[in-house]
Amino acid sequence: MALWIALASGFFLFLFFYLFVITKIAPKTQVKERVQRLRRPATLDEQVRFESENLNKPFTERIILPFFHQIEEWMIRIAPGRIYEMLADRIMRAGKQYVWSVNAFVCFWMISSVAFMVVMVFFAFYVKHMAFIQGFALVLCALILGAALPVVFLDSLIAKRRKLILRQLPEVLDLLCVSVQAGLSFDGAMAKVADKMKGPLIDECTKMLRDIRMGMTRRQALTNMAERCRIQEVHLFTAAVVQSDRLGVSMAKTLVVQSENMRERRRQTVKEQALKAPVKMLFPLAVFIFPALFVVVLLPTVFSILRNLGSISK
Repeated sequence: MALWIALASGFFLFLFFYLFVITKIAPKTQVKERVQRLRRPATLDEQVRFESENLNKPFTERIILPFFHQIEEWMIRIAPGRIYEMLADRIMRAGKQYVWSVNAFVCFWMISSVAFMVVMVFFAFYVKHMAFIQGFALVLCALILGAALPVVFLDSLIAKRRKLILRQLPEVLDLLCVSVQAGLSFDGAMAKVADKMKGPLIDECTKMLRDIRMGMTRRQALTNMAERCRIQEVHLFTAAVVQSDRLGVSMAKTLVVQSENMRERRRQTVKEQALKAPVKMLFPLAVFIFPALFVVVLLPTVFSILRNLGSISK
């Protein structure tokens, strides 16, 4: 038993240390390595100085980080390609593509799957008189659970970000309408809104403006923005702006129509959620409130009936 506990503790300690190194230390070290590549030594003295600087690095950057990078590369090679693409897409939709590394998250997915499986294997060996089929089923369920938890976590972040974007979209459209009607261009109005507001939709608008400044066409930048958000309302907004720009229609009128449309869609969504509330309240009422009411109302009556029956029997 002590051996299993020690192995499990060591595995989870390795997992915690790996995540700490990947998220905290590795990004800073990668920046330093890129700067050092740009300063490649050209003479023997510079080579000696470069080697001495490498020796003066902390032990973490010289030994531990390369070790974890090798483990990460090995895990990426054995990971399924579809899993890599699926996690990369979900990280982008969650808005964490500039915060989390896809390689690190794929490694975390694999470590989570193996960790749950190993813990269940220890449990199956520890429990006596367990059939092989039962142990195999438990290990398989643990493997599926460990693989599903990171994906469920990403899906929760995507759903939360989606709600924030839908809540912020009508306000952004209203400010765009006011700014364009005041005489600003669409790009200028979008930049003004990005300076005055914060949120996931504003981050996407800022990324879209940055793409335009880098030479991308407005149509392509708006299409990429809609692809990153994967929300129907954002697709409708970007398609209307692209169509207005292509046909030469007034941008102010287009934004006014889109703003009214988004307000109406938001109003319908609120009504739909309000109509769903009684159905959602039915289960808590039936499980928690009705039994308490029955106890409060009927229990004194039952006690009085039992007392009367006892007195009659005497």
